[in-house]
Amino acid sequence: MDYMIICMVALLGSALTFFSGFGLGTLLVPVFAIFFPIDIAIVLTAIVHFLNNLFKLTLVGKHADRAVVLRFGIPAILASFLGAYALTLLTDMQPLTEYNALGKTFVITPVKLTIAVLLAVFALFDIIPKLARMSFPQKYLPVGGLLSGFFGGISGNQGALRSAFLIRADLTKEAFIATGVVIAVLVDISRLTVYSDKILQSGNKIDYRLIALATLSAFTGAYLGNKLLKKITVKALQVMVGVMLFVFAILLGIGVI
Repeated sequence: MDYMIICMVALLGSALTFFSGFGLGTLLVPVFAIFFPIDIAIVLTAIVHFLNNLFKLTLVGKHADRAVVLRFGIPAILASFLGAYALTLLTDMQPLTEYNALGKTFVITPVKLTIAVLLAVFALFDIIPKLARMSFPQKYLPVGGLLSGFFGGISGNQGALRSAFLIRADLTKEAFIATGVVIAVLVDISRLTVYSDKILQSGNKIDYRLIALATLSAFTGAYLGNKLLKKITVKALQVMVGVMLFVFAILLGIGVI
C-alpha cells in the first residue's frame, strides 16, 4: 500500500507541478513522512526530486536563461549547504517535550517542529491568493536565491519562493520552467552532498526499490506534464494541496506524525 500511495503521488505530483507554482517536494515530503521519520522523508524526497529534475532537464533544459541561473543559482547553492547542515543539527537535538493523549505518547522534536512551521508557511502560498501572486523585482534575484536555497536545503520547499522571484525576470514560459529546473538541480546537488552522511548512516532504513519506483513514476508524470498539461490550470488543486499541507504541518508539529 505504501508503494502504491507514494508512486501515485510521485506520478501525479510530477505531472501537475511541471507547470504549476507548487513543487513535487511539497507533495512527497508529507507522504514519505507517513511511513518514515521526517528527516529520512526529506532525504528520500530529495533523491527522487533530484533524479526527476535531471529528467526534466533533458526535456526543457535548453530553454534556461544562463544569466538568471547564475544570479539566482549561485546564491541558492551556497545557502542550500547551510540549510541542509541546519537540518542535520536539528535531527541530532533532543526532544523538546512529550505528552500523553488518547492512550498514546506523542513526542515533539526540534526537527519536526521546525519542518512543521516551514511547511505551514509554504502552504499559505497555495491558500492565500495574495501570497500566490507575490513577486519581486529582478534586482532581488540573488536575495531570492539565498532564501530559496536555504529553505530548500532544510525542508525541500523552494518552489514557491523561487517562482516569486523568477516571475519578474522577463522570461518566456519555456525559459521560466527550464530556468527553475536548472536551479532546482543545483540546489538538489548541494543539499544531497550534505545529506550523504545521513544516507550512509541510514542505509538499512532506506528502501531503494521504493525510491526507484517513485522516481520512474515521477519521470512518467513529468513526461505527461510536458506533453498534455500545458493549457490546464490547477489552481483549485493547488489550494486543496495547501490546505492538506497545512493540516499535515499541524499534526507534525504536535508530534502526531
